[in-house]
Amino acid sequence: MTQSCIYCAQDERLDNIMIEIGKLRVSTLYLFKEQTYRGRCIVALNEHQTEFFHLSQEKQDAYMRDVAQVAQAIERAFAPGKINYGAFGDTMPHVHFHIVPKYENEYTWGKMFEMNPAPNKQLSEQEYEELIGLIKLHLQ
Repeated sequence: MTQSCIYCAQDERLDNIMIEIGKLRVSTLYLFKEQTYRGRCIVALNEHQTEFFHLSQEKQDAYMRDVAQVAQAIERAFAPGKINYGAFGDTMPHVHFHIVPKYENEYTWGKMFEMNPAPNKQLSEQEYEELIGLIKLHLQ
């Protein structure tokens, strides 16, 4: 664990950009507050690791099951045309995946999703709660 890591520190830096939805097998699911891509989430490993291949085979399998479970819930909840997955980490070296639903004829369809899209769509607390409710409903 490192205090410079927002996923480990669990401080206001994390709260400013995402909302915790819940714990999964070996990770935590967050709703990204910026919702240009309706339903965009992050699946962050619960322990501090900087590379996926540093994990044991068992933990790799459990983590990817978490990612797949979240993607399936997003597909069921929002019916996107495609789901994009992003695992970068240059600026935040902690194993985490962006799960980004893309919709035909909407922002950046046919291109890579943008980490910080220009529309910067922020929602009301009620709208965030509704999205989280839909995701949780389909997370089974």
